[in-house]
Amino acid sequence: MAQVPYILIVEDQANTAEMLTSYFEAQGYEVTAVGWGKDAIKIVEKKVPDLIMLDIRLPDIDGYEVCRQLRAHRRTEHVPIIFLTERRERGDKLTGLELGAVDYITKPFDVQELRLRVRNVLRRSSLERLSHPITSLPAASLADERLRELLTSSDWSLLSVGLRGLKKFAEAYGFVARDDVVRAVGLMLGHVVNEVGDPDAFIGHLDDVNLFVVVTVDKVKQIQDALTVRLDEAMAFFYPRADWEAGQKDPSVKIPRMSVAMGVLKPQDQSFASLEDLKKAIIHVQRAV
Repeated sequence: MAQVPYILIVEDQANTAEMLTSYFEAQGYEVTAVGWGKDAIKIVEKKVPDLIMLDIRLPDIDGYEVCRQLRAHRRTEHVPIIFLTERRERGDKLTGLELGAVDYITKPFDVQELRLRVRNVLRRSSLERLSHPITSLPAASLADERLRELLTSSDWSLLSVGLRGLKKFAEAYGFVARDDVVRAVGLMLGHVVNEVGDPDAFIGHLDDVNLFVVVTVDKVKQIQDALTVRLDEAMAFFYPRADWEAGQKDPSVKIPRMSVAMGVLKPQDQSFASLEDLKKAIIHVQRAV
């Protein structure tokens, strides 16, 4: 099943926000609406939208400042933004475009025209998704961009995390259960990184079942150890209770067992001639835990 596109509407005029929310929900989109710029930034930190409709005139910080803050963070710098505004001056429009907005719509607007513009923006961005559809963590070119930066740097370490056995697990319990596992591991990684306290850490996907965390050298062991404990505690909850308990009591009972492989990669250990070399090393360094 295709993922429903998620739109964040940042609009302080309640009537306009309600109208846009109702309209785009009726078109099949997932929609969240807020009236304050700081609330929008908090929401985006939890879940990255596929597109943001952003009013320029807001009660706290203006739309330009919201855009600047989103563009300053690696995880949100590529989210498409459409400005909604009553301002018609050429300078205002150029400011929005210079900040990286993909479009600029003046009020009052035609919702049919806005719908088509939204559709076109999402089509362009979906050609190469920047975030993973299950975890919302960076993937594809966004993950590649961070890995390329490592090729010319020596002050980093990388924790590689691989999920093993998910194919048989999905055959037994379904793809929804499989996606729940991937989502849970992504959340665990985020929580562990936050607890350890590395604000510059980067969590990304190589593919559906292989994730990585780029952190400072002094944090990687703490993150690996904490994640190992979390996964051990959580593993039973991924299975139907009866199946898990039967498998624990009697090793002859066959359940599709998942496992996690991890490994630490440092530039001092080997050199990488290309992005592909680095990706291969990220997989190769994994060992069962």
